[in-house]
Amino acid sequence: MRVYSASDVHAALSWTELATALSAAFAEGAVVPLRHAHALSDDDILLLMPAWSARSIGLKLVTVLPGASKLGAPTVGATYLLIDRESGVPRALMDGDALTVRRTAAVSAIAAQHCAVTDASSMVMVGTGHLAPYMIRAHCALRPSLTRVMLWGRHHDRAQALAQTLADEGLPVTATPYLEAAVRSAHIISCATTSTAPIVKGEWIQPGTHIDLVGGFTHAMREVDSDAVAKSRISVDTYDGVLAEAGDIVVPMEQGIITRDAIVAQFAQLVRGECKGRTHDDQITLFKSVGTGLSDLAAAQLVFSRGVS
Repeated sequence: MRVYSASDVHAALSWTELATALSAAFAEGAVVPLRHAHALSDDDILLLMPAWSARSIGLKLVTVLPGASKLGAPTVGATYLLIDRESGVPRALMDGDALTVRRTAAVSAIAAQHCAVTDASSMVMVGTGHLAPYMIRAHCALRPSLTRVMLWGRHHDRAQALAQTLADEGLPVTATPYLEAAVRSAHIISCATTSTAPIVKGEWIQPGTHIDLVGGFTHAMREVDSDAVAKSRISVDTYDGVLAEAGDIVVPMEQGIITRDAIVAQFAQLVRGECKGRTHDDQITLFKSVGTGLSDLAAAQLVFSRGVS
């Protein structure tokens, strides 16, 4: 069985090749049950994310252990196991965090190709956490027209430090303390936070904008208000996952502000060309993802196909 470190996973997954693999995997389809969540204690959670295709079985194990920081370990940890579908023999063990950040960012960037205006040149990244730099890298890699990326976080010093790191990589990133102004001027708004109260207001969002939401994964988490959702043509990574877990969509539904019919497509339909993410240039579009095991499986198969460096 091969073992892949985080650096191995990152090295194997170029943005363009990963985007191709993800689009093909979603177009083809696989069996992907909803993630299993198990409370280990009042604070500790174990998540299991299985998926399988004709080629492989995959399982991501995620631990959320707030007390781990006292031991010098990350609060969230992830490991991915790839198994041969026919023989049942384990083929690879991979760093699950590296796999997650890259597939999450790539899915959002692909969705933006289907939902954002074709000449989108400006983006605001809301959040400065672990996922944020990968979101920016993926969008810039898959959309060469991006010439301005504004980075906002609750702590401006962190935003400045991260913006400098990305600028040193040659990306057009600057930090901004002015969220409303950034949102009003951006063609793409990407949010990767764990906020439980809306950060971005619908009144700030201009016609033609694409909104990308990846941070929230529970009913209690929300990154945009109901007005923003009501104004948007909505696509999601998967219907089942979002309707079960995404506060950004479920809460406006419970409020009677939108109905289930407001969600026009899931990611597989976008990449298959079965439904358009955008129907005219002045439309506001929104893509909400909570993560799916199919993305992990496709990325893991691509890593395994590259061997070990």
